[in-house]
Amino acid sequence: MFQQNLSICQEVYEAIETALISRAQVGGLRHVVWIGAGGSLGGFYAAQYFCDHEMKTITSHCFTSNEFVFAPPAFVGTDTLAVVCSMRGTPETVEAARTAKDKGAFVIGLYVQPSTLTEVCDINIAYESIALDESRTERVNSSIALNLAIHLAHAAEGYAHYDDAMKAFAMADVLYRKAVDHCLPLADTWALAHRGEKTIYVMASGPSFGSAYIFSICNLEEMLMIDSPAINCCEFFHGPFEVIDPEKPVFLLVSSGRTRPLDERAIKFLNTYGGRKVYLLDAAELGIDEMPETVKEYFHHVLFSPILNNVYMRALSRTIGKDYTTRRYMWKVEY
Repeated sequence: MFQQNLSICQEVYEAIETALISRAQVGGLRHVVWIGAGGSLGGFYAAQYFCDHEMKTITSHCFTSNEFVFAPPAFVGTDTLAVVCSMRGTPETVEAARTAKDKGAFVIGLYVQPSTLTEVCDINIAYESIALDESRTERVNSSIALNLAIHLAHAAEGYAHYDDAMKAFAMADVLYRKAVDHCLPLADTWALAHRGEKTIYVMASGPSFGSAYIFSICNLEEMLMIDSPAINCCEFFHGPFEVIDPEKPVFLLVSSGRTRPLDERAIKFLNTYGGRKVYLLDAAELGIDEMPETVKEYFHHVLFSPILNNVYMRALSRTIGKDYTTRRYMWKVEY
């Protein structure tokens, strides 16, 4: 596993070095933008969160593909690194990559299947689908994006905890496999308790919110056709908590680290005014605390998202008898 981790780290290192060298004559990189649609956009959350809290000289922003095409930010130019993700070359994302290139950005593409996207980008890095059990955790899109962010911080600013981050990547797949075994029976019980629910609220904060967002829009809404608002635990107290009653289904991701008190505040309220349909999935129970303390915060998404997709979503799919590979509109009608 460690050798596999070294392999992707080397690929990421070379991509970042190439980007930095290519922009040296125009004053270097000042911005990085993460562009995707749906789960590909959500998969960039860990990288964005890392950049927000560690990068001092390079600004970082996330954009959904089509919005980037129709309303590109004014700052994007030759001093910008654009990282664009699409499994099969989503048309909006291909156009976003073209837009970034037209504005002078250096573009790195993350992909599963070669497509027009891989023809447009300056460099391409293949990733493994999070939905496949055999995929290596360090090689899924969210992990590679986080790896890019960490290597960029290290190359541009000398990131102090780089070695700890590489150690965490080497641990990620083993921890994920253990977490799957831990969660399988829990997910079956949760799914049985939520059979027939029309709405499931998903909550998280800080480093875990990207996983909550993907669980809502991709797993519950897209795959299982269940209404699912995603709510930040902080914003919960500024409106959404008014819908809580003893029968309201809530799935809350509990972070381990600086933002845990934010989740615990929401949990306290839910324990008082919610009911038996409040479910907590704690990162500490998934083994996140085994990672180095200096970087574990940035790896919540890496553990949470595949567990939610491959364990909890599948358990609910089996329980309600809904084939999660079928769609009502996607790939079937004009949209």
